[in-house]
Amino acid sequence: MVSDVEQWKDELYGTDIRDEIERFAEEGWESIPDDEQDAWFERFKWFGLYHQRAGQESYFMLRIGPPGGVLEPGQFRRIVEIADEFSRGPAENPEFGNGWLDVTTRQAIQLHWIRLEDIPEIFERLEDAGLSTVQACGDSWRNIVGCPVAGKDKHEHVDAGALANELHDTFKQNEAHSNLPRKWKVSVTGCDEGCGQGDINDLAFEPAQKEIDGETVTGYNVRVGGGLSRNEPRFARNIDVFATPDQAVEVAGGLSALFRDHGDREDRYNARIKFLVDEWGPEKVRDTLQADYVDFELETAGEDLRDSYSYNAGEADGKHDHVGVHEQVDGNYYVGLNVLVGRIGVDEGYDLADAAEEYGSGEVRLTQRQNIIFTDVAEENLDDLRAEPVLEEYSPDPHPFQRGSIACTGTEFCSLSIVETKNRQVRFARWLKANVELPEGVEDFHIHLSGCTASCAQPQIADVSLRGMKTRKDGEPVEALDIGLGGGLGEEPQFASWVTERVPADEVPGAIANLLENFAEARESEEQSFREFVLERDDEELAELVEPEETSYDDPYMHNTKRTWYPYVEDDGLDASPAPARADGTPITSDD
Repeated sequence: MVSDVEQWKDELYGTDIRDEIERFAEEGWESIPDDEQDAWFERFKWFGLYHQRAGQESYFMLRIGPPGGVLEPGQFRRIVEIADEFSRGPAENPEFGNGWLDVTTRQAIQLHWIRLEDIPEIFERLEDAGLSTVQACGDSWRNIVGCPVAGKDKHEHVDAGALANELHDTFKQNEAHSNLPRKWKVSVTGCDEGCGQGDINDLAFEPAQKEIDGETVTGYNVRVGGGLSRNEPRFARNIDVFATPDQAVEVAGGLSALFRDHGDREDRYNARIKFLVDEWGPEKVRDTLQADYVDFELETAGEDLRDSYSYNAGEADGKHDHVGVHEQVDGNYYVGLNVLVGRIGVDEGYDLADAAEEYGSGEVRLTQRQNIIFTDVAEENLDDLRAEPVLEEYSPDPHPFQRGSIACTGTEFCSLSIVETKNRQVRFARWLKANVELPEGVEDFHIHLSGCTASCAQPQIADVSLRGMKTRKDGEPVEALDIGLGGGLGEEPQFASWVTERVPADEVPGAIANLLENFAEARESEEQSFREFVLERDDEELAELVEPEETSYDDPYMHNTKRTWYPYVEDDGLDASPAPARADGTPITSDD
């Protein structure tokens, strides 16, 4: 028997949903029948809309997904303008105020506190700037990720941006590929460093070379079935296929159709393609692709060109997260700016848009590390750009604890999350910077905080992985974090081992401080990286090095933020929620 979601999609899905969104927007929140809300909210995802969590009824998150994270001149400013006007809620965030945008780990931007009645105007303003929310969520092709400096990078073998755009144009709003068993995440990488993170995507195109008819052809090796979600992480597996740039779109469409036809539509937990690859094996995936979904003879895999893959690969060499100043292939520069936990305030957003336009081409690119990049900056403009006041906070040279900090949405808006995340990770990073000396030679240190096992913050590929849990402390229920170590991508990718569970959140900074001190004392030499050190030890030994401890760090979010309508309000009861609300923000009460 198919799931409820599949039944809802059978009734209505794809491009037709827009008419219904606009109808509900015109008639108002109350026009959505209570007993139909789950079905409509599931369908709305196809247009990038997620309904926010309990206590925030009538408010939505809106996701904008530019392929490869590339925002053309003027587009970043348009998103900031929309956030300024439409993304302000009924409560103040103590760290970020009211009015901001979030850069995600899939090179997209999320806006919160969006009211249903405003959505048609927001769609119109986005489309006027060449932007769209189509398939930013839902059971279809999600935003296509890849190297954020594709087409600009000196170390590129093939322009992955061209393929990302072609895939976007081919499969977005393509009815044959718009209703898949679950989300379909695609990565395209063309450079040495593999920064598209193909390892953890459903479908990965990665740079490769192969001799074909006596000529050396540069194209892509294809891997399938990666992902981090829940407690079932997988690295994408090699299906022994090389695709030329001309063949890549057809191969991608064939694999998408294979997933559409053979993926599990009865059990959504089992619906990702990683489980189909588990069941079939890579060889059967390739054989079925060849027999039923492409019209040409597939080439076997070529020589992998990701020879310098450096993101958390045990060393700090290489561009890895693209933060800093780096020369482009044309002699200009791109400047990667650190955005702590991916959140940009509206006021700073305008300043960043001004700087991108004054010193570069106005193009802004988004990275999978929740950062932003200005491209096309002339060498003579670099010093003036660096002197801009907004770059004091959004720095091209951040402290490693801030540079390596990633956090998901958390209980602020997400119904799945168990703990507060973004404000907490900001506080973690600042306390660690002020109180902990990194061991000699450690220039690169990643701490990812995910509010639950859905892994939106990609914790399994960090030096220190944090995952939301609950525990009791002094007899009271408090927010806690599991601690994992040793994750990373690169030449020898490995998921983190969860070595310590349910550490009260206020003891986690002390645990990280003690871990680094123990690492400095026990490592073989100053040349040994943290990841190399971790990989030499078993989980029991690593757990002994963690040593959770209360410190001067103060955590104001120890209470159960999931039980509040908004984690930062003084009255933490759900009854205090102003939701649902009309378009002007006034509450809708039972007396109305």
